[in-house]
Amino acid sequence: MATYAIGDLQGCHRHFLELLDLTGFNSTRDRLWLVGDIVNRGPDSLSSLRTLMTLGEAVTMVLGNHDLHLLAIAAGSARLKSGDTLQPVLDAPDSNILLDWLRHQRLFYHEDEYALVHAGLLPAWHTEQAAMLAQEVEAILHSDRFQTFSRSMYGNAPDCWQDTLREENRWRVIINAMTRMRICSPEGKMDFAYKGGLSTLPHGLLPWFNLPGRASRDTTIVFGHWSALGLHLTPNLVGLDTGCVWQGYLTAVRLEDRKVFQVPCAQP
Repeated sequence: MATYAIGDLQGCHRHFLELLDLTGFNSTRDRLWLVGDIVNRGPDSLSSLRTLMTLGEAVTMVLGNHDLHLLAIAAGSARLKSGDTLQPVLDAPDSNILLDWLRHQRLFYHEDEYALVHAGLLPAWHTEQAAMLAQEVEAILHSDRFQTFSRSMYGNAPDCWQDTLREENRWRVIINAMTRMRICSPEGKMDFAYKGGLSTLPHGLLPWFNLPGRASRDTTIVFGHWSALGLHLTPNLVGLDTGCVWQGYLTAVRLEDRKVFQVPCAQP
C-alpha cells in the first residue's frame, strides 16, 4: 500500500488522471491524500468531484478556500466571482449529491506522524488541539447551521487566535488559518494580503511554518494553498501547491519514501 499526497487540483481533472496513471495508483490498495482546493479556476471541477466521490474510502481530503467558496455559493451566502468556473457544478443534475459529499469532508486530518491541512496551523496549536478545533467547524459544516454560519464565514478579523474566542469569531479564525494563511507575525497575527514567495516576505512576517516555537513542529504537515512557494519538502513539511491552474505542475509525493511525481499543466 502507498499513500500519495496530491496538491491543489482546482478543477484540472485531466491532469489529475494523468498523475494517477504516472504514480500507478490502485484504488483497491493505495490511498490518496488531497490538500483541498479541489474545485475552481480550472476547466473541469465537476469531473474532479465526481471522480473523487467514486474512489470512496481510498480518498482522504481536506477542504480548501475554493471548496468553501463553492459551498457558500450553493448556500446562497456568496456569489460567483470573475474567474470562477463553478457554474457547471451548480447546474449538474447530481449537484446536490456532490455538494453534500463535499460539505462532509474534513478541515484537518491527523494520522500517526502526519497531518493534512490546506493552508497551515497557527503557532500556538499543537496537532491534537488543531484536530479538536477543526472538529468544531466540521460539526457546523455537516449540520443545518452551515447556511446561517456561511453568511459570517468571510472576513479577516479576528486575525489571531485567543482561547476566549466564541462562536462565529472563533470558527472564522480556525477556517482562515487552515484554508487561507501563508504568513504571520512571530506572535501569530495572520496576514492575508501577501501571495509571493519566500524571497520577498514583508518585513517582520514569516511563513507560518517558520514561526518560532510552533507547537506542531514535531508533526509532518502536508499542505497546499501557496503556489508561489512551490514544492517545499523538509523533514517535517510537504508543501504541494505547484500551480497547476497557473500552468505549473500537478504534484504528488509518495509519503512512504518521498518520491515526487509531477505532470506539467501548460495546456488546460
